[in-house]
Amino acid sequence: MKKIIAAALLLSIITTYGMPALAINAQEDTSAPKQKRSLFVKKSKVKDNQYKFDYINLGWWDSFGDEYLSAYIRQAIEKNHDLKASSLATQEYYQAMKAQFASELPQVGAGFLPGFSKFPGSTSSGWGFALPIYASYEVDLFLKNRDKTKSTKKTYEASLQDERSAHISVASAVGTTYLNIVQMDEMLKIQEEIVSLRENLYELEKLRFEEGISSSMDVVNSEKAFITAQNNFIEMKKQHYKMLNQFAVLIGESPENADQIKRKTLAEINISKTIPAEIATEVITSRPDYLKAEIAVEKAGLDVRVAKKEFLPSITIGGMGIFTANDLGSMFTTKNMLLGIGGGLLWPLFTGGQRVANLKMKKAQYERILETYLQTNLTSIQEVNDSLYVLKSDDKRYNQLVKQYDLESKNYKLNEQKYGEGVISKFDLLRYEENLLSLEQQLNQYKTERLVSFIGLYKSTGSKI
Repeated sequence: MKKIIAAALLLSIITTYGMPALAINAQEDTSAPKQKRSLFVKKSKVKDNQYKFDYINLGWWDSFGDEYLSAYIRQAIEKNHDLKASSLATQEYYQAMKAQFASELPQVGAGFLPGFSKFPGSTSSGWGFALPIYASYEVDLFLKNRDKTKSTKKTYEASLQDERSAHISVASAVGTTYLNIVQMDEMLKIQEEIVSLRENLYELEKLRFEEGISSSMDVVNSEKAFITAQNNFIEMKKQHYKMLNQFAVLIGESPENADQIKRKTLAEINISKTIPAEIATEVITSRPDYLKAEIAVEKAGLDVRVAKKEFLPSITIGGMGIFTANDLGSMFTTKNMLLGIGGGLLWPLFTGGQRVANLKMKKAQYERILETYLQTNLTSIQEVNDSLYVLKSDDKRYNQLVKQYDLESKNYKLNEQKYGEGVISKFDLLRYEENLLSLEQQLNQYKTERLVSFIGLYKSTGSKI
C-alpha cells in the first residue's frame, strides 16, 4: 500500500510541476555592479557617486573660476531626473546580464506535498507525505550560453556609455544655459540704458523739429527706434525668464525657484584653459558614441557566433529524488526514497529554414553595425575638428572686437570733451553713446559665444579635453 501511495504522489508531482525547465530565472538581486552601488547603498553615497563626476571631468568646469557654476554642475549630476533615469536604465541592463548568466547554472527545486488516497474495492486508506527534490542542467559543451551571456554583457557595457553620454550632455546644457543667462543679465542692463537713451533722442528730435532743424520724417524714425528698443527689451526679458526656468529644471529644481538662482557677472567669468593648437585624432576613442559603436560591433560578432551554434545539439541532464512515507517520522529513510536521473540530446534537424535565416540576419546586422561604427569614426573626427575651428574663430573674433570696443570708448571720451567745449550737441553725443552701448552688447555676445565654444570642444572630445 505504501508503494502505491508513493507512486501516486510521484505521479502528482510530475503532473503538477512537469519536467524542470532547462534554464532558470535569475533570482532577484538588489546588489549593483561595483561602480553603481550608489543607487542602492545609502552609506558613503558621495563616494559611490564619484564615477558620475568622473564622467563629466568635474575639474574642467572648475577652470571657469565660478563657484556657482561648479556647484550647479554638481547639483545637476545628483538631482537631474533624466540622469537618474539613465542610471536606472543601466541597472536594468545589468540585471538582464545576470538573468542571462543564470542560464549557465543548474536549476534546483524542492517542495512538500501531503496527500490522501483510497482506491476502489479496497478498505485501506490513509495519508501520505512526499518531499520532491529535482534538478536540471544544460551542458554548455559548445559554449552557446556563455556567448549569449557575453552578448548581454556587451549590451550592458553599451548602456554605460549611454549613461556617460547623458551626463556629459546635461553638464554641457547646464554650462551653456548658465552662460546665456549671465549674458542676458548684462544685455538687459544695457538694453534698459538704450531704451532710456532713445527716449531722450526722441524728445530731442521733437525739439529739433519744432526749431526747424529736423524734418517730421526724422521724428517718426526716432520714435520708431524708441519703440523698437522697448520691444527688444520685452523680448529679452521673455527669453531671460524662459532660460531661468529651463536652468532650474536642468539642475533638478522647481521652476518656481528660478528667481533664486545665484550667478556671477559675465565680466567675472574667464576660463583659465588655453585653446589647444591641435587635438590628436586618438581623442575620439574616448567619446561615448565611439565606444558604444565599438561595443556594438563586438556584440554583433558574438550574436553571429551564437546563431551558428544554434545548428548544434543541446545536451541536458536532469534528475529527481522523492521521499515518501505515511508519516513524517519515517520519511527520511532509504526504503521510502525514490531516485531518478537521466539525460538527453536534442538536435533539431528541420526547422523550416529558421536557423539559416537567423544566421543570415545576424550576419547582415553585423555588416550594418560595422558600417555604423566606421561612420561614427569619421563623424567623431569631423565634430572634434569643427568644434576646435569654431573655438579658434570665436576667440579671434572676440579679441578683434575688444580692440574695436577700446577704440570706440576712446572716441566717445573725445566726443565728451567736444560736447563740453560746445563743439557738438547733446543729440550727437547721445548718438555716439548709443553706438558704444550697441558695441558693448555685441562684445558680451561674442564673449559668451567664445565660452560656449569651449563647452562645445569639451563635449566633442567626450569631456577628455
